Amino acid sequence: MKIVQVEGLTKKYGDIVAVDNISLGIHEGEIFGLLGPNGAGKSTAIHMISGLLPMDKGAIDILGQDIRKNSSFTKNNTGIVPQDLAIYEDLTAYENVHFFAGLYGLRGSELKQRTEEALEFVGLADKAKTFPKGFSGGMKRRLNIACAIAHRPKLIIMDEPTVGIDPQSRNHILQSIKKLNEMGCTIIYTSHYMEEVEEICSRIAIMDHGKVIAEGTKEELKATITNTNSVWITVDSFDKVQENQLKEISGVLSVELDENVVKVSSSSDISNLDKIIHYFTSNHIPLRNIENKITNLETVFLILTGRKLRD
Repeated sequence: MKIVQVEGLTKKYGDIVAVDNISLGIHEGEIFGLLGPNGAGKSTAIHMISGLLPMDKGAIDILGQDIRKNSSFTKNNTGIVPQDLAIYEDLTAYENVHFFAGLYGLRGSELKQRTEEALEFVGLADKAKTFPKGFSGGMKRRLNIACAIAHRPKLIIMDEPTVGIDPQSRNHILQSIKKLNEMGCTIIYTSHYMEEVEEICSRIAIMDHGKVIAEGTKEELKATITNTNSVWITVDSFDKVQENQLKEISGVLSVELDENVVKVSSSSDISNLDKIIHYFTSNHIPLRNIENKITNLETVFLILTGRKLRD
């Protein structure tokens, strides 16, 4: 069963096409990752699926209902965890969850129980009477999630829920997402952290320039570029000019500089490692380490978009 069906979704801002006629089907029980570099259109698409932004063209069905014709039904069955925190710092953690859960029609003892359950689920039950202005970034993110799940939605849309938090809090949130999924929730997930998507998503769509350019499981996406090799070269320094020069070598598909590691992807049909190494040595760039890498989701993304995820 498809929880979400998107057909021909389009959004323009003047002459700029932010989302260009995309179609997606998200099945019940999936954790569906939506990836794309900044400006790819994923946030705009998420906002339209969430009902927060009107579409110019297309159709969105959630649980078999057109969101334009049955907005109250889709709202009551959807939880939204926005990238920008949607909590009130002058309300306690309990009051925040209680308020948002009440917007979904919960009342009385059920509202109280659901509020307590949501705080317990995100590990903030002991902070129920505390104001979030004193919370860490990770605690605020967890409270943001509690506000979105107290009404027990069937679909949860999470837009960058772990941005800017410590590793321990990130791990807590990722484990919570897995547990929500095990409890029957379907989740749409966007992130700038490729390792998160690798860990939790069952299927992934990659967007660029407003279009979906690839879709499938991690294994299916990796299979699309089995004709590539990747080598990671550690150096002391490397600049944009050198990066562009390296791209001119025959067979090189993409070059990404990640701190002091130069990540080069090449066509496996062309043997060019000697030329790549020669470029470094002839330009007097000391090589600290050379490592052949197996294809991963980051490599797929880089080759398909020509950009790293955090651009």
